[in-house]
Amino acid sequence: MIEAGKIHHGGCHCGTVRFRFTMPADPVIRRCNCTICAMKGVVMLDVPIADCKITAGDDALTLYTFGSGQARHRFCARCGIHPFHQLRSEPDHYGLNLACIDGMTIYDLAEVPVFNGQDHPADGGEYTYAGMMRFERTGGPDRA
Repeated sequence: MIEAGKIHHGGCHCGTVRFRFTMPADPVIRRCNCTICAMKGVVMLDVPIADCKITAGDDALTLYTFGSGQARHRFCARCGIHPFHQLRSEPDHYGLNLACIDGMTIYDLAEVPVFNGQDHPADGGEYTYAGMMRFERTGGPDRA
């Protein structure tokens, strides 16, 4: 699943928005407990914006910002899926929605750290983690 330097593709649910990126050498995968991320429930993969390219549907992406306006959340205007956002803590990075990456699923991850976005470093807090989300398969299909 994670091989540094490998090109991956992804997109929204309806396929209007498509993107590609190069897997970073030391990928950071996490959730965030800030208000919007908690509501979206996204598991994100941090990738430098320079290593990402929107290959289709850029005109279908809608922008949402709030608070400081630094995090730039993008979603497909057709299906409503949030494929990525520009990170507030690292404005030169996207938080790619792992569930939007072809061939990947959040259910392959037993544990996902949760970034403490409620006490964001840009607001004077420290860069900390609030906890860990866990997934334990109990049966059913191989892919949830």
